[in-house]
Amino acid sequence: MLQMEDLDRFYKPFRLLEVDNRLILPVQQQIRLLITSADVIHSWAVPAFGIKVDACPGRLNEVSLYIERVGVFYGQCSELCGVNHGFMPICVEGVDPFIYEI
Repeated sequence: MLQMEDLDRFYKPFRLLEVDNRLILPVQQQIRLLITSADVIHSWAVPAFGIKVDACPGRLNEVSLYIERVGVFYGQCSELCGVNHGFMPICVEGVDPFIYEI
């Protein structure tokens, strides 16, 4: 999560939802996500995609995804897994496949 001092005053991203490294994926292509965790159970959830999948240590979970349009989509981990858990945002950016290849 970006800290308050890192937020740009001209480009005003959503506070508590913007991240420093977005997940960038191509649009209009079938995508397979493989989800796991290194420490505790997390729940990777992006409501705009209708996806919520658990990330468990030692287990590999799979979910399919198809992004229809270019845009930025926000979500959050929805499990209570530790300190500052309420501040674990997810940010997915859907880009044109030609841009994704660059």
